[in-house]
Amino acid sequence: MTIRSKSMMGVALAAALVMTVSACATDAEPGAEEPTESLAGNLEGAGASFPDPVFQEYAFAYSGDVQPGVQINYQSIGSGGGIEQFLLETVDFGSSEKFLDDETLAEASEIRGCDAIQFPVLFGAVTIAFGDDQFDGLVLEAETIAAIFQREITNYNDPAIAALNPDFDLPDLEIIPVHRSDGSGTTSVFTVYLDDAADNWELGNGTEAQWPSGTIGGKGNEGVTAGIQQNDGGLGYINQAYALINDLPTAAVVNADGNAVEATLEATTEALDVLEIPESFQYNILGIGGGGYPIAGSNWIFAWECGYDENQEALLKSYWTWATQSDEANALATDLGYAPLGEGLKPKVQAAIDRINSKN
Repeated sequence: MTIRSKSMMGVALAAALVMTVSACATDAEPGAEEPTESLAGNLEGAGASFPDPVFQEYAFAYSGDVQPGVQINYQSIGSGGGIEQFLLETVDFGSSEKFLDDETLAEASEIRGCDAIQFPVLFGAVTIAFGDDQFDGLVLEAETIAAIFQREITNYNDPAIAALNPDFDLPDLEIIPVHRSDGSGTTSVFTVYLDDAADNWELGNGTEAQWPSGTIGGKGNEGVTAGIQQNDGGLGYINQAYALINDLPTAAVVNADGNAVEATLEATTEALDVLEIPESFQYNILGIGGGGYPIAGSNWIFAWECGYDENQEALLKSYWTWATQSDEANALATDLGYAPLGEGLKPKVQAAIDRINSKN
């Protein structure tokens, strides 16, 4: 499902989710923030690098402040790897910025003998970042971005970029596009956006693309960040948290209403329209206007309705309840530029968490 703005005033993520679900939310409280018993054990997860900065903070805070007997080991291997390891049953939970489609859910059911569960936990922006501070705030729009990554625009002083940036003194410098070399949910968010917004985009959409020669690949958001930093003229797409942590300059991207917007938490959470999140949690976020930043995505967690022992069930439910429902976890997310779940969406996500191991 595609979630798209129907208003000329704009659309974004988290606060809209608050408005959307609040009308159908019950009076039941979401999962308790304080643990009712001491737990011990290890949780193994793997997947998207998109949320890795905050997932590492989550693990540290949960083991330090909430359940000292529990260790969370999350491996940032990319969304494709997260889906693969989840289906291979080598991890307790998987993570991706691409939801499981109906075909994959059917495959999962055959593998485990019960249904897979997926639920969103975070929202964030995919930024266009640069290695050179002189490009901070450079305005780009979807067709220009598409042309850059297709190597149709190869220099910063290209007339198409100059027309968008009359106040910039653009250098005669080759653009070095940096992309993900692994199966990536960030790539999925980025290419789904371009496939929708740029008429000249020819590389399709999904977790991988056939990038042209003259581009550089990097593994994970970490690898793309390094590629941007290490190459003169480097430009790449990374999660906003990586741009913040590494103090990288970023572009202002023209949204569906023609407004050039920089990737800030406020631009990700601005909500002047109502978004409907389907019960399946299968959706893309497109058509963002107003003051909203247009390249935005979600991170999903995958778990199972059966197959865990009682302790692993308790660990998974406790950890993801805390990560999605608690004020402490929400604050950790916003500090790194992520938008946590809106209050209206939290009960729906909690209901999905409560399904873990429910068919055992």
